[in-house]
Amino acid sequence: MKIGFIGLGNMGGPMAANLVKAGHAVAGFDLAAPMPEGVAKAATAAEAAQGADVVITMLPNGAILRAVADQVIPAMAAGAVFCDCSTVDVESARAAAAQAQAAGLGALDAPVSGGVGGASAGTLTFMVGGDATAFDKVKPLFDVMGQKAVHCGQAGAGQAAKICNNMILGATMIATCEAFALADKLGLDRARMFDVVSTSSGYSWSMNAYCPAPGVGPQSPADNGYRPGFAAELMLKDLRLSQQAAEAVDADTPMGELAAALYARFVEDEDGKGKDFSAMLPRFEARHRKG
Repeated sequence: MKIGFIGLGNMGGPMAANLVKAGHAVAGFDLAAPMPEGVAKAATAAEAAQGADVVITMLPNGAILRAVADQVIPAMAAGAVFCDCSTVDVESARAAAAQAQAAGLGALDAPVSGGVGGASAGTLTFMVGGDATAFDKVKPLFDVMGQKAVHCGQAGAGQAAKICNNMILGATMIATCEAFALADKLGLDRARMFDVVSTSSGYSWSMNAYCPAPGVGPQSPADNGYRPGFAAELMLKDLRLSQQAAEAVDADTPMGELAAALYARFVEDEDGKGKDFSAMLPRFEARHRKG
């Protein structure tokens, strides 16, 4: 396929590179990031979109998505698909989809899970909202960039799935870090705690696959000085999106709300910015009950 790719940063760059390796023709645009090898540099976002079968965007937030949609949708050919892989608010995802559909285009919101490592390895999971015809057209590209793509429903459903998943992840990681810090103060060996919890009812992805304790369980950012696999500030972004969505639909999410507040404190008032989201563990280690 001929693909326009807009947003070639830490996630978008490796995704575009994998499409090139699979034999697709990719034209890219980014305000700052370098072009991956094999990606043709476009002078503007609209130029990258011209003549493309699929335009993929990977952008920082909903406001930028709306601005880019205004530029590229008029440049796209009828029948092409506008596929946004950013993690943004549900309202912006639905607005971009409506704009694309009004222009005779297919539209998908397809946020990802798997981080920079998954983008490089081509093992991302895509959570996709939009019509089935557009999903079927882009599915071969999802198969190149990832290991799984789930069609979650109509426009906005992909973003809804992403923020619900990450609300669980944020709250679960906090609980996991709290438990390790408590175990330390109770004199319980971390490795023995892992052996128990990882095979008991406390089992979770945060514990079993991404353990926040260095030297315990599979390799994780904790074993690399908490250099981010998934940065704390990105977790904060997703938790805030979850609370924005909860407010919009009058959903009661007290755990999500508290997780957002704790990550905000960690990132904005403490030393969490630039660290992995699992670096909550040394934070709790250093704190006391009322601290």
